[in-house]
Amino acid sequence: MNSRQPIPVVVLAGFLGSGKTTVLNHLLAGRGGTRIGVVVNDFGSIEVDAMSVAGQVGDSMVSLGGGCLCCAVDGSELDAYLEKLSAPVHRIDVIVIEASGLAEPQEMIRMLMASENPAIRYGGMVEVVDAAEFDATRTRHPETDRHLAVADLVVLNKIDRVDAAERARIEQQLAVVCAPGTPVLATDHGRIDPELLFDRRPWTETRGQLSFEDLLAEADDHEHGHEHAHGRCDHAHAAYESTEFTSEQALSPRRFIDFLDRRPAGLYRIKGFVYFGVPGHEERYEVHAVGRFLRFAPRPWGRGEARVSQLVLIGSGTDGPGLLRELEACREAAPHEARPESMWGVLRYVARPAEPGSGVPATGSDET
Repeated sequence: MNSRQPIPVVVLAGFLGSGKTTVLNHLLAGRGGTRIGVVVNDFGSIEVDAMSVAGQVGDSMVSLGGGCLCCAVDGSELDAYLEKLSAPVHRIDVIVIEASGLAEPQEMIRMLMASENPAIRYGGMVEVVDAAEFDATRTRHPETDRHLAVADLVVLNKIDRVDAAERARIEQQLAVVCAPGTPVLATDHGRIDPELLFDRRPWTETRGQLSFEDLLAEADDHEHGHEHAHGRCDHAHAAYESTEFTSEQALSPRRFIDFLDRRPAGLYRIKGFVYFGVPGHEERYEVHAVGRFLRFAPRPWGRGEARVSQLVLIGSGTDGPGLLRELEACREAAPHEARPESMWGVLRYVARPAEPGSGVPATGSDET
């Protein structure tokens, strides 16, 4: 039986000029050893110098050495390419879809949520917004508000081109247009930490073989050397805080869901796993949240593995000690006495029915 976990598929949306491709390039450059499958309709602007040393693996798919795959596709081909990218032979860790020119983000989200491909799962939608052209973009593209309304995370890009008052005005507008609680990440030059969207793996392959990683690392080393020489080194993750929580005591599913429902807008990502210990639901529940998007996935415990909860919360301007106090209040002294219906809030966010014999009941699909 294949124990490989479904590959998260992140939708990256934004109109021409918003900086979406710059964000994508930054994710590629900062991915470490993570193998990313990138689906775009035109990769002419993506910085893929390593294509000159990469071999073709298909009519419209290019292998980027150590792990990136770029595909030139239209909407009708998307499902087929996702199936191809998710094949075990590619060992892809995450897939990023650049939505422009493919389909409406809402339709792409529906397709991913309803996909019968067990090798993939929806991983959230990120909408990139040009701060300097915010009003003009909404006038030129009335569908902008509709896209923002379904976004899980909004990247307010090019804030270096607006003053503080204009930025505050745009953020107020976004608070009205976006769904309640949608986090807005302000940045410039598309600098977004990959850890906000997916786990970044360390390099495991040998360097020095003219791989994509080599070229990126050399460029990164050169850029950092240049910045240090000029007394400047602005890392994308410098403004983010990480809060870690561990509990050897089970958590109350109801209190934990209440915590997630009221999580602050500055909390961009939550990852880890939780032990609830409710009768019939003693598995470990992996939790993955990007902005408003939330998903649980029940997994079996390893033989002899301690029943603990471990979470990492990544955000900006968040109260770390306050978050820990709220999580500590979720602890449950007698989980074995809880009724099965206490798990309903969690099961609402379990992606798809469990396989026969797993001991996990069938549930609904993801919610955003």
